[in-house]
Amino acid sequence: MLKRMFVSPDPGRLRLRSGVRAVLGIGLAVAVCGLAGHSLVAAITGGLAALLALFTVLDTTVRAQAITTALLPAVGFPVLALAAGLHDHPRVRDVAFLAVMGLGVYARRWGPRGHSLGVFAFMAFFTTQFLHTLPGQLPELYSAVALSLLASSTVRFGLWCYERRRSPAAVPAPVTGEGLARATTRQAIQATAGGALALAAGLLLSEQRWYWAVGATWWVFVNTASRGETLVRGFRRILGTLIGIPIGLAAVVPLHGAAVPSAILVAIGVFGIFYTAAVSYTWMVFSVTLMAGALYGLLGVLDPALLVLRLTETAAGALGAMLAVLLVLPVTTHATTDAWIQRALRCVHTCTAEAAARLSGSPTADPAPRIAELEALLGRVRLSLAPLVHPLSPLRARRARARQVVALLDTCAREVRGLASVAADPEASHDARLAAACWRVEAAVEALTAPDLPQRACSPGIPSHPAAAEPALAHLHGLERALAELAAPLRSDPRAPLIGV
Repeated sequence: MLKRMFVSPDPGRLRLRSGVRAVLGIGLAVAVCGLAGHSLVAAITGGLAALLALFTVLDTTVRAQAITTALLPAVGFPVLALAAGLHDHPRVRDVAFLAVMGLGVYARRWGPRGHSLGVFAFMAFFTTQFLHTLPGQLPELYSAVALSLLASSTVRFGLWCYERRRSPAAVPAPVTGEGLARATTRQAIQATAGGALALAAGLLLSEQRWYWAVGATWWVFVNTASRGETLVRGFRRILGTLIGIPIGLAAVVPLHGAAVPSAILVAIGVFGIFYTAAVSYTWMVFSVTLMAGALYGLLGVLDPALLVLRLTETAAGALGAMLAVLLVLPVTTHATTDAWIQRALRCVHTCTAEAAARLSGSPTADPAPRIAELEALLGRVRLSLAPLVHPLSPLRARRARARQVVALLDTCAREVRGLASVAADPEASHDARLAAACWRVEAAVEALTAPDLPQRACSPGIPSHPAAAEPALAHLHGLERALAELAAPLRSDPRAPLIGV
């Protein structure tokens, strides 16, 4: 896990930039709240709002991101008022929380904006439980949230908007095998059922901290499309929390709630959330646990028993999510795996074509956005295959082949990135052999993604090329070999234990 977090590719240093910008944006938000004279509770609420705005608003253009950020208070403020108003009515509060949860998942049908607004609404309700918000505190909280969103947006869209200098990368649309409206309805029902189970278990564990269980169920459901993905995500959430608790205790307890070192620890947690989210859900949850421990220290309520309770609540929430996806309208892992792999392969071809066009002198060809899209697609492939490559998976043959698929796709991505870096060199020249190699790459991708082709056509021999002195040609030859080797795990007998055909 450590290797994956620290040596995973970071094209354009986007993860690093995102992490540093998040620390700056959230730090500015909290500082502005402090200068405005807001209480610690209000400053924490504002900081969490800024974190959510930076973390969940992922529209494909800067303009769309700015619009979505501006819309966040429209859903957050009413939910804050609802949750605070129901503080003394636990039964009605519980029903309202589950309703907000279901509607938040249902909003995914409206794309990235619906997803962001749904997350913000859910977390607004969650935050009121975390901070025990009362109706009298609402004006101050509204002011803190507004100031924080303004401050974080100033950093994101003004001081350091590195996205303006990049072509917008396509965000992979969900692969569900069914209509998006139907898929989000199913997921909303699952999330509500899982949330109800988590809420009941959470209340049995603690009548004061029950909300951690519901929160765990919510975040397990985010960005998952099959029961296998949800099961693995639930396991990783428990693992990240389990790792984070002792380290958090060791780091937070000696601080005794001191403001400056606790704020530094929160900043480390924030950076970890943004830097690791794309590559390791376990380490992201670890960072969340570290940040939560530091916040509890600032609030003066931290003790080991509280963090142990958080672990048990997290386990209850993850279990609720797992039971929901297993029993309520389940979708198998095989229903999504093949589609993600095919989309990744087609993106490999598109990246190759863009790089070749750039080498041939085309002024409009730019492989960079496609490279970013490929990284996103490979992330979805890994997520979809996670149940099969997990060390605890009993299906050894499938696990071995799934790992082979992931390794070969990573090789494809590495060769494509190398080809794109060569194409970016203005001194690089186009070789006639590049066109032939690109054509062979296209043919290999077509063979792997066309289900109607005969089995023999889908299994070309491994190409043998003499060592190429030109870097671009060497990368294309490596790409050809990786695509040819993918035929074996992807096109074997469907009756054999395999990831699917």
